[in-house]
Amino acid sequence: MTTVPRILITGAAARVGRATALALAERGLDLILTYRSSKKACLETADLCRAAAPREVDVQVLELQLESERSVLEACEAISAIGVDGVVHNASEYHTTPLENLDFPILDRLLRVNSIAPLMMSAKLAPSLRNSLLPGGGSIVFLGDIHAMGSPRRGYAGYLASKGAVERIVESLALELGPEIRVNGVAPGVVAFADGEMTSEEEAAYVSRIPLGRSGTLDEAGHAITWLLLDATYVSGDIIRLCGGRSLT
Repeated sequence: MTTVPRILITGAAARVGRATALALAERGLDLILTYRSSKKACLETADLCRAAAPREVDVQVLELQLESERSVLEACEAISAIGVDGVVHNASEYHTTPLENLDFPILDRLLRVNSIAPLMMSAKLAPSLRNSLLPGGGSIVFLGDIHAMGSPRRGYAGYLASKGAVERIVESLALELGPEIRVNGVAPGVVAFADGEMTSEEEAAYVSRIPLGRSGTLDEAGHAITWLLLDATYVSGDIIRLCGGRSLT
């Protein structure tokens, strides 16, 4: 029987997912990394984690289609069989949702990927998390978005609706899964601008509204998630705004 905690990170192929995986590997934890379509990149993340770890770590890679009920349930069954001590719900569907282009399939997919599937996975994995080896017990961290917490951006109504549900899910699960399992969230502003999302002028305008005067970094996101997951043993039901104060402006 393993005596090393194992953490599940969804969407671990790149960006925040990869940074979180590396931060956890540096702590010597075993990992399960999921991907939707970027298998090669996720395997690269796994190799980077093995190289970064202070000991030999077990890093497994698993395909997960969050929009698919079958894929979610099969993944939960496989993960439960292995055992898991903490979960980072990082994977998400992110794009503009202009009102004139909205339809039910778009909204259904956004809700499934960003809120329904993570909620279902948390419920299915709870029995395993209750036996967590982590010092503070089982731990779940959701990725939110500051713009779904009172600072909406134009053109993202569908996306923000799906991410807005995360705040209520965190609170509900913290209430229902305690005391054995803590549930929290991290809501980034910009920790890395998406390629092609904004012009350089738009990026500069966004940064000009951040009190700390800069965008965040992927490493800062990864370490914030790691702190909540492993070290914040008396924190549950909270969402940290990782935005340099942007939510205040």
